[in-house]
Amino acid sequence: MSPQLTVVETPKQYIKSKASQLRQETYHGIALTTVTVMAFFITFYKIWYPAQVVFDEVHFGKFAGFYLKRSYFFDVHPPLAKLMIAGAGYLLDYDGHYNFDKIGESYIENDVPYIGLRALPAMLNVFSASFMYSIMKQSGYSVVTCTLVAGMYILDNSLVAQHRLILLDSMLIFYMLGTIYAYIRFHKQRHRAFSMGWWSWLILSGVMMAMTLSVKMVGLFIVATVGVSVLVDLWGLLDLQRGLSMGQFMKHFLARAFALIIIPAAIYTFWFYIHFVILDHSGPGDAMMSPLFQSTLKSSPLLMKTLDIHYYDSISIMHKDTSAYLHSHNLTYPLRYPDGRISSQGQQVTGIKAPNENSYWRIKPTKEIAADTKIPVRHGDVIQLEHIGTGTNLLTHNVASTHMPTNQEVRTVPLGERNEETLFVVYLSEHESGNVWQTHRKPFRLLHKSTAVAIWTHQKPLPDWGLGHQEVNGNKKNSESSNYWIADEILGLNATEINSKKKGELGHLPFWRKFAELQLKMLSHNSRLTKPHPYQTYPYQWPLMLRGISYWTNTATKEQIYMTGNVAGWWLSITCVFFFAGLLILDALAKRRNYEPILSAVHHRLTQSGGFFFLTFALHYFPFYIMGRTLFLHHYLPAVTASYLLLGTVFQYIFVDGIDLPISSCGSISKHKKETFITARPSFKSYIAAIIIITMQLSVFIFLSPITYGTQGLTSEEVTRHKVLKSWDLAFENK
Repeated sequence: MSPQLTVVETPKQYIKSKASQLRQETYHGIALTTVTVMAFFITFYKIWYPAQVVFDEVHFGKFAGFYLKRSYFFDVHPPLAKLMIAGAGYLLDYDGHYNFDKIGESYIENDVPYIGLRALPAMLNVFSASFMYSIMKQSGYSVVTCTLVAGMYILDNSLVAQHRLILLDSMLIFYMLGTIYAYIRFHKQRHRAFSMGWWSWLILSGVMMAMTLSVKMVGLFIVATVGVSVLVDLWGLLDLQRGLSMGQFMKHFLARAFALIIIPAAIYTFWFYIHFVILDHSGPGDAMMSPLFQSTLKSSPLLMKTLDIHYYDSISIMHKDTSAYLHSHNLTYPLRYPDGRISSQGQQVTGIKAPNENSYWRIKPTKEIAADTKIPVRHGDVIQLEHIGTGTNLLTHNVASTHMPTNQEVRTVPLGERNEETLFVVYLSEHESGNVWQTHRKPFRLLHKSTAVAIWTHQKPLPDWGLGHQEVNGNKKNSESSNYWIADEILGLNATEINSKKKGELGHLPFWRKFAELQLKMLSHNSRLTKPHPYQTYPYQWPLMLRGISYWTNTATKEQIYMTGNVAGWWLSITCVFFFAGLLILDALAKRRNYEPILSAVHHRLTQSGGFFFLTFALHYFPFYIMGRTLFLHHYLPAVTASYLLLGTVFQYIFVDGIDLPISSCGSISKHKKETFITARPSFKSYIAAIIIITMQLSVFIFLSPITYGTQGLTSEEVTRHKVLKSWDLAFENK
């Protein structure tokens, strides 16, 4: 790249450059309008087709319906995007009656305003294309570079396929790009610290960042991107040569902390508050939440099953994690185990999945209470549990359990024997909301008074002598969450019949407790999404587009939607990522030899702007390598979007002479001085290169469009020809 720049200094040249600037703004305006219109037509092209449920519309369309019906549901993603879809449904007078049961079901037959619902993510994709252009423009790139980057984004088959359906990724990328745009605008105000413009763009950066995170948890990647950039920025401000006192530096630090931590946290929390306010009725997500959480939902089945537990009640006890019932029978433990250890040869206590008459335990007090009085059992009470079927008391003692020598054996003993070893303390998980033990609503731990172990069970079955039941033992790690049990039923009492005669009161759980519980559930459940899927892929496969995802097929017409990236753009963009990384390495080596091959201003723009785009790509791509959950190609879309921005940086460096300066707002020092303008000079070769690149992208886009839009049936031979790579598994191909 030529280092030659045009420096404008004389009044005549200054006026000429201002005219040139106005001309450039006009060109930018025309180009931005053009790419926005083009994005609209490409995204909305036959958006009504197929008029059937496609891919994960089965989930997110259903979730929107739950919002409209106010039925509680559980999802691993934060609520914002789903609330937006539900809001669109509300405006379209949709009541959420359709359940989106399976891919391929007809929207028309089920009277769903699917076109309007799809229009929301599609419109945001159009705005995202405008953001792509505007980000490059605000970063100081030429019209040809800005147009190229926006065009690459618009003509990416994967982005079109994903962003015209009732899915979340369009919202995710829209807010991600909004964050990048706002942060660049804030950075351009750095010479006007604490001005209105500085504050506005800083706060908007935090708002857009919070909105990104409120769509999907992977929004944390843009939080990390901005976070790293802010740390670099603050590190520079800390330099003594910047002339800031520590007081001034702290003002910068606190301003960023307020705008980029406190405001985003408040916004993120706000959407969950709205989530809980709307979803106030019982629904399919009840079972994922704690009993106390469930008790706050209207029409909750849990409320109909809840009864206070009193002394001398006989109850069945179910383990919270494994759903096994505490059980005993006349069989005993063998005297000797295969490893040579000795048992007590006492009566077995086991866990079974289907409760029977041997699954009931009478609660006996340890102090004088008349059997005909209704005294409730409370948190912290010391009790005995008598097994109804065999007339024996529950006991645990310092004998190793069958499968876990570190844990204690649990058995029963005849009434009146070893009394001190049959005493247990009831510890309720939610005793702050009332310390009376209740069925279903109050999970509890049963701690042995003498040894402090907790009664516990796990999935590993006992040998034949134990009938294959689950082992029950005394867990020395008594504070573990897996130690909780639930009182399921009181023998002889019909909870539903009793509760139907009285007005049940809803439980109360503070918002912060609900919020914390849901966050933990989301993170925990997301990490457990490890079940293999036919179309799962791995991060190393994504940049080369080795495999796509079948979103929808129509066997009768041989139509299909196969989500695949535009291989021309994906291969070129990942090449630019490696090129940029190599360029940084070579630049560092050159500096070690005191050689600067790149003009200072160009070098600064290259490393600042390109470095930010490179960081964005890296933080949206490489973290997936350490994730244990099942991954899909659409997880790469934010990273490929960032790679298109970096493609623009590399294109400008190779094909466009110079840069536009200044792009940042000047400080007060220059208020009474003429600014010196430097203008980039796109050459003929830059236009030719851009035309070649965009033509390649357009050609591949058109070639793959039948499987992107699903609007054209292909013969088996045509399907085979559309397999760019052998690893693509298209439907209806020749085998």
